[in-house]
Amino acid sequence: MSCFTCFSSKEKKRRGLSPTTPPRREELAVAPPQPRSQQLVQTRPVENPGKTTADATNNWEINAANNGATNKDGGHKIAAEPFTFRELASVTKNFRQECLIGEGGFGRVYKGHLDKIGQIVAVKQLDRNGLQGNKEFLVEVLMLSLLHHENLVKLIGYCADGEQRLLVYEYMPLGSLEDHLFDLPPAQPPLSWSARMKIALHAAKGLEYLHDKANPPVILRDLKSSNILLDKEFKAKLSDFGLAKLGPLGDKNQVSSRVMGTYGYCAPEYQRTGQLTTKSDIYSFGVVLLELVTGKRVIDTTRGLDEQNLVAWADPIFKEPRRFTELADPLLQLDYPQKSFNQAVAVAAMCLQEDPSVRPLISDVVTALNHLWVEPDSGFDSPGSPDPSPKAMSEEYESYQSVIAAKEREEAVAEAIEWGSRSRNSSR
Repeated sequence: MSCFTCFSSKEKKRRGLSPTTPPRREELAVAPPQPRSQQLVQTRPVENPGKTTADATNNWEINAANNGATNKDGGHKIAAEPFTFRELASVTKNFRQECLIGEGGFGRVYKGHLDKIGQIVAVKQLDRNGLQGNKEFLVEVLMLSLLHHENLVKLIGYCADGEQRLLVYEYMPLGSLEDHLFDLPPAQPPLSWSARMKIALHAAKGLEYLHDKANPPVILRDLKSSNILLDKEFKAKLSDFGLAKLGPLGDKNQVSSRVMGTYGYCAPEYQRTGQLTTKSDIYSFGVVLLELVTGKRVIDTTRGLDEQNLVAWADPIFKEPRRFTELADPLLQLDYPQKSFNQAVAVAAMCLQEDPSVRPLISDVVTALNHLWVEPDSGFDSPGSPDPSPKAMSEEYESYQSVIAAKEREEAVAEAIEWGSRSRNSSR
């Protein structure tokens, strides 16, 4: 039987990190993310995990989730299928090196063919001492089982035999966004501008579903380029829901949480206070969009001192539209529509505002990106078109600033109304 094991005190001891283990995602101030290692190490031999005595407790957990969680479309049943460890060992040829397609602080990912559904799958085997523990495992199973959207990766099943924790996803043949954006080998062509905007739009649509369609809303909390997966046509899907958090309910606009996430992608106000809102995800999306524009990692200690933090380096450029082209990925070789490029930079700048109340809603971001992504043969501006006139660039920036000004005016009006209401009440 494959079920969730209880979350005992043994797990807390087991998750103590060794000196060679990468830092946990919640340790934001400890170390920035580093490029993924290319070295592959030998996997553990298959072991017979045995069964635990916590089946009743674990079934209660999953049944409670079945009975309580819903989305606005009315669905609420856990759709993920339980697998035994033996089944998944067979799928991955006993977790052979030849089936290994990725690894990180969470564990390793293997490619295999699941005969019972006739489909190629990706099997993520969680490292017992890694970044994802029992709680994150359970959250990911529940979230991806209850939430369904074309821009969210599909969870096919899971395994919780003994101490083994495995997740079975649909296979995304092109890997993650970071595989196509950073440290490209000489033979690999860079992403075109059209592909970058397509990926940004799909990621935004996935986030829109989480923020606006899920009930209660879901805050992803760990949106980054390595968690955006691509199919063979560069359709993007959000993945890794282990740190996802249910958003605020009722009149509340934020939830308190222990600070978790990835250094560089985490919103500054969340990192300071632990107060989490959907605008925290908007900041993370802005970082990803800026990475798409520049082709640079958000944190890279190999760059010059002034450029190690991508957001800090870009911030003064956001204020000078004439300098926008300084942000362009050199690999694009100016092969992009200038108007689309300028608008993408403006959207990124708005998402990266220090004040979360000024950041746009994800629905507004989707609307903007819908206009930016065009098919390569649409004829929308010619590749490498000349820079727009100073007047045109000024108009672009004024449009960007007007959105911020409008938000500020709305806040001022709301404050005035509230003040007037209080004044009338006090005079009675």
